Amino acid sequence: MFKHAPWASHDEGDEKKSEEQSLSTILDSTQRGELTLLLASATSSMRKVIEDTFDPSQTEAPDFVGEMTGLSDEEKIMNPNIDTGTVDVEAYDKQRKEREQRAKEVSAPKMKELKDASLKFFDEWSETVLQRVGEVVNSKETAVKQQQQAKPSKAEPTTKRLSSETEQEGHVATALHDLYPPISTSLESLPEEKRMLILHSTLLLLLSLEHYIAHSRVLLLYLTSSLKLPVRVLAEDETKIAKGLLEAAKQMSGEEEIRRKAEENKDSRKWKVGLASVAGAAIIGVTGGLAAPLVAAGIGGVMGGLGLGATAAAGYLGTLAGSTVLVGGLFGAYGGRMTGQMMDNYAREVEDFAFLPVRGTHKKHEGEKEEKDEKDAAKDAAKEDRRLRVTIGISGWLTEKEEIVTPWRVIGKDAEVFALRWELEALMHLGNSLNSMVSSAAWGYAQNEIIKRTIFASLASAMWPLGLLKVSRIVDNPFSVAKSRAEKAGAVLADALINKAQGERPVTLVGYSLGARVIYACVKTLAERKAFGLVESVVLIGAPVPADAADWRIMRTVVAGRLINVFSEHDYILGFLYRTSSIQYGVAGLQKVEGMKGIENIDVSKMVTGHLRYRYLVGSILEKIGFEDIEMGEVMKEQEALKLVEEEEERERKKQEEKVGKEGAEEEAKDLEKKVEQKQQRSMMQIAAEKLRISR
Repeated sequence: MFKHAPWASHDEGDEKKSEEQSLSTILDSTQRGELTLLLASATSSMRKVIEDTFDPSQTEAPDFVGEMTGLSDEEKIMNPNIDTGTVDVEAYDKQRKEREQRAKEVSAPKMKELKDASLKFFDEWSETVLQRVGEVVNSKETAVKQQQQAKPSKAEPTTKRLSSETEQEGHVATALHDLYPPISTSLESLPEEKRMLILHSTLLLLLSLEHYIAHSRVLLLYLTSSLKLPVRVLAEDETKIAKGLLEAAKQMSGEEEIRRKAEENKDSRKWKVGLASVAGAAIIGVTGGLAAPLVAAGIGGVMGGLGLGATAAAGYLGTLAGSTVLVGGLFGAYGGRMTGQMMDNYAREVEDFAFLPVRGTHKKHEGEKEEKDEKDAAKDAAKEDRRLRVTIGISGWLTEKEEIVTPWRVIGKDAEVFALRWELEALMHLGNSLNSMVSSAAWGYAQNEIIKRTIFASLASAMWPLGLLKVSRIVDNPFSVAKSRAEKAGAVLADALINKAQGERPVTLVGYSLGARVIYACVKTLAERKAFGLVESVVLIGAPVPADAADWRIMRTVVAGRLINVFSEHDYILGFLYRTSSIQYGVAGLQKVEGMKGIENIDVSKMVTGHLRYRYLVGSILEKIGFEDIEMGEVMKEQEALKLVEEEEERERKKQEEKVGKEGAEEEAKDLEKKVEQKQQRSMMQIAAEKLRISR
C-alpha cells in the first residue's frame, strides 16, 4: 500500500543495503557503550541545572561569600583570592545578606515541594529514556520483532547540506555550544554520516516513548552539540520525521481503505471508525491496530532517510509505528486541538482566545466567511506545516487585527508556529492609546527630561514631568485593564497546554510587552500545577513583570531549555506605565534578573529606544539571541516597517508641538483622549463587522 508513497523505492538492492543499517551494525560494542554513557552524562548535566536552580550559592556573580565560608579569620586573611587592601567590605556584606535571603527563600516548604516534584519527574523520565536506549543498543530483540511484521521500502535521499555557515547559523551555533556544552566522547571522531545516524536513531527511540516532551528535545540538543553537528541537522530530521509520521498515518486512515476493509470484514468483524471534524483536521481512530505491519513498513521507510534500515527504524519507533491513534495524540489530534472546540471553550473565559496558524491561507475570498478562512488556514497548515515542535507567539498590544500574526512571521518553518489571539478590544485600546501618547508633544519633552536622570531614578523618585502626567490618563487605564486580562489569559494558556492542545510536543513561548506578561502568568501557573516537560524555551521581550529572582526561580523549574529575559534600559514607556506597580521587585523589561543561574539576560538597549519598537524588532532580537530558525526576509520587512513608523511618529509629534504652543498641555491631553476614542471606535467596528460575517 505504500509503494506510491513519496519515500518508496523500486531498487531492491538499495533497499536491502538500507535495511542492514542500524546502531548495532555501524557501532561496535564499545561505541554502543559510549553512546549510553554519553546520554547518561547529558541527563546528569540536565539534572544539575534543576539542582542549581534551588542552590542559593549558584548565581552568575562572583561568589566571594562561598570562597570564605567555613574559613577561620586567619584563613580568610590568607585567602589568595582576596586582596585585603582592596576588598570591598560593603559589597561582601551585601552579597552575604543576599545569599542568606536566597537560602531562606529556597528552604520555604512550597519551594522544597516544587524542587522535589521537579526532580521526581525528571528522574522518572531519564530512567525510562536510558532503559529504552540501553535495550536497543545492547540487543537486536526489538528490531527482530518489528522485522517479522514490516516490509521496508527505501526512503527519499537526504538533501545535501551546505558546509558554509550564515551569520544567523553562527549565532545559533554559539548559543548551542554555550547552553548545551559538548560532552567529551570518542563518538565525535566518527564520520559525519554515522554521527547523523546516531542522532536520527536516538530521536526515533525518544519518540517510541509515545511523546516528545521538552526534556527529550533538550537531551537531543546536548547530543547534537557533543557529536559536533550543526543544530540544523536535528531540525531537518525533526521535519522529515513529522512529515513521515503524518503521511503514513494518512495512508492508513484514508477513507477508501477504511471502506474496503469494512466491506471485507462486515460479516466477521466490525470496524469502528470515528470521524470528527476539528477545525478542518480529521481525527481518525481505528480499533484493532489496522494493518500495523504496513504502517511500520511505511514509516520505517521514511525514517530510513539518513541511511538507517527501514526495519530497524520501525523497530526503534516501537508502538508508534503501528498506531494512527498514537500519531494523532503526538500531534494534538493532527493539530486540530489548537484550533477547534477546546479553544471555543477557553474563549468563554478569555475573550477572543484562539491559536491562529501563522502559516496557511489567511486571504479572504469574496462571499466567504472569515470563519471559513481561519479554518482553511488550519487545514492548509495541517498539510504542510505539522512539526515535532510548537512555537506560540504572543503580541502585547494591537493597532490593527493583523498584528496578532504579523510579528511572528519572522519565525521559520522548523516548528509549527501559532499566534495567540486574546482580548482584542483591550489590546486595541492599549495600542491606540500608546501610539497617541508617543506622538504627543508632552512625551517628546518628557523623554529629554527622563534621559537626564535615567529611567531608574525617575521610577525611584516618582518625579515625572507634569505635562506627561496630564496625558497619562489616556494610557493608565488601558494598560491596567490589559495587564489584568493578561494574567487570566496566561492561566487559560497554561490549562490549554496541560490538556495537551499541542499534543505531546514541546512548546516554545515568545512574547513582547503584555504578551510576555501572558507567558509569565502561564509559566507560573504551570509550576503551581507541577506541569513539567511541556515547555522547551521561553523568551520574554520587554516584559512588564517583576525582576525578582524568586519568581524566576519558580519559572525555571518548568522550562527545560532556555529562559530568556530581553530588556532595554531605554524603555521609558515601560518605566512610565509600570510606575504604579511594585517597583521594589524591579522590572524585568528594564534590567537583568539576578540572584540565580539559568537565566539569559539579553541587553538590547542600543537596539530598542522605546517600548513600541519591540513590535518591529522581534526578528532582529531573536536573531541576536541565537534563536534556532529565523526567516531573514521577514526580518528585513520588519526593519523597513520600523523606519516608516518612526518617520510618521516624528511628523505627528511636530504637529502636536505646534498645536501645544498655542493651546497648552491640558488641551493636548483632551485632544489625545478624543483621538484615542475615535481610533478605538473604528477598530471595534471593524472587529464587530467581522464577527457579524462569521455568525451568518
